[in-house]
Amino acid sequence: MTLLQGIFAAISAVILFLYGLQGFSRELQEIGGVRLKLWLERVTAKSWRGFLIGALATAVVQSSSSITSLAVTLVNSAVISFRASLGILLGANVGTTATAWLVSFKLTGIGPVFIVLGALTSAVPSRWRMAGKAIFYFGLVFFALDLISSTLGPLRDQPLVREWLAKATTPWLGVLLGFVFTALVQSSSVTTGLAIILVQQGVLPPQAAIPIVIGANVGSTSTALLASLTMSETARAAAIAGALFNVVGVLLYFPFLTPFSNWLIAAFESPGRAVAGAHLIFNLTIGLLFLTLLHRIEPILSKWLLPQHQAAVGR
Repeated sequence: MTLLQGIFAAISAVILFLYGLQGFSRELQEIGGVRLKLWLERVTAKSWRGFLIGALATAVVQSSSSITSLAVTLVNSAVISFRASLGILLGANVGTTATAWLVSFKLTGIGPVFIVLGALTSAVPSRWRMAGKAIFYFGLVFFALDLISSTLGPLRDQPLVREWLAKATTPWLGVLLGFVFTALVQSSSVTTGLAIILVQQGVLPPQAAIPIVIGANVGSTSTALLASLTMSETARAAAIAGALFNVVGVLLYFPFLTPFSNWLIAAFESPGRAVAGAHLIFNLTIGLLFLTLLHRIEPILSKWLLPQHQAAVGR
């Protein structure tokens, strides 16, 4: 396989992976969309409840972009408050780490089983038909990951790839790459999944992959930010707050990124799990930090992002 053929094969597999993720998320939202909305609507001033619901919903749907966009939409409709949305946004970051762990344990071989099971279930005229589609797309996600793994393996021996990867070990460059790629594909799960597979195939060192998955957290906020542009001031404030949490989190971790990466690589036997561990630890620690300080942070964010609302309250 030539370098060009390998690149096109890898891109095709990535597109299939993205298509599977979008399909799985869409089908699950169609099955339980009303129930999911009711869960989010029940989130009140208790931010920890929103954090748990945001994490659980994102882990199930496999799309932090969908959950954060839904939270912003509910704020726009005045169904939940600005404060209530903050817990959901923080929890969504933790829930999105589920994909990374599934990939790190090399469960990609289960894809064909779920594809066949999903196809058979969706062909049966019953209430399980819609569930069958979700199962099919779930299998397609892991089948695509297996394709990505097999197509990326031969690329590590290409001189041009080795030369490029030698430059990719710079932490700030990795964070920037994770941010840009995630903003383009609108899915942090794609970025983290690819990074872990590249590590497992020996194409990318884990020291380079960890900054990429951390940068992906910032890129994942682009969906909610774009969606909020045509919404109310409060909805835009919620989207901006979600982005600020992730940006500040990256800035807090960045000075310690190299020792943090080295510690995880030494702690985990598998380099792929070290990357998944970095993704989880980063999101969990930052989420819990801001959740603990939310009673102090929320008034500051409201004053800065919602000046008109604050002025109206003052009158």
